[in-house]
Amino acid sequence: MLWSDPDDKPPKELRDAQAMMRRAGLFLALAMVVAMIVVNIR
Repeated sequence: MLWSDPDDKPPKELRDAQAMMRRAGLFLALAMVVAMIVVNIR
């Protein structure tokens, strides 16, 4: 890699979207766990 190569960091919008998707994935996983517990209690 040459010193003149641009750094391959994704643009800010893409990084924000990736962070949002990560949070949405965590939220969905937690929601699934809570739903399983509620279903098993009933």
